Amino acid sequence: MTKNFETKFTGAAFIVAALLLWIGWALSPHHIGEYVAAADFEAIGENVWYWIWMYRIHIFGWVAMGVAIFSLVSFTAKRTSRVLILPGAGVLIIGTFTLAIANAFYYNFGAWGVGKTAGLSASEIEDFVNGILYTNQYVTCFVRFGRVFSGVGLVLLGLGFIKWNIVSKSLGWFTVVLGFVAMGIIMGIPDNFEIYKPVFHVKVIWLLIMGGTLLWKGVNVSKSE
Repeated sequence: MTKNFETKFTGAAFIVAALLLWIGWALSPHHIGEYVAAADFEAIGENVWYWIWMYRIHIFGWVAMGVAIFSLVSFTAKRTSRVLILPGAGVLIIGTFTLAIANAFYYNFGAWGVGKTAGLSASEIEDFVNGILYTNQYVTCFVRFGRVFSGVGLVLLGLGFIKWNIVSKSLGWFTVVLGFVAMGIIMGIPDNFEIYKPVFHVKVIWLLIMGGTLLWKGVNVSKSE
């Protein structure tokens, strides 16, 4: 097993990503659902600046996850293993930044909407929400595709872990199963936004395990040369 600066930096990046994602979510005073709704603006407005900072932390968690995956692929995608590691990491990164962009929309429209709806009647607020309905639909599509792309990437990455024993077999299979579950919920179950929520927390756990593994055990890249 190889332990060096690369594995330590990457492991730390995974753990930072997990902490930012979960802290931003756990400490947020209000969570927007699948669509921005009229009731969201009143709830956000109760403590708008605190809500904004929690959302910023959460979004930076997605960015940190992208950094961690980029870093991981830089030293695990060797001559043979890159056939699975590169496409797996690439699709996972695309999915991760798609989710970051989608969350940035919720963050921006949530904070902007507080000011735009201040002093409006309930019917006027409803008209405002209806006016952003099409944008809501686009962003919901981003969320779904981001989750599916992430799932595909996890499956390929996990298969690469297993094939070349880059990390433990159990972590490799955990990665594969997590990817299949993420894809299955989004593509197979209608009205899946609430059902998918636990997968986010499992992904945070996966990030923590990946980070801990890289920090304390390192990786096996000898068979990938």
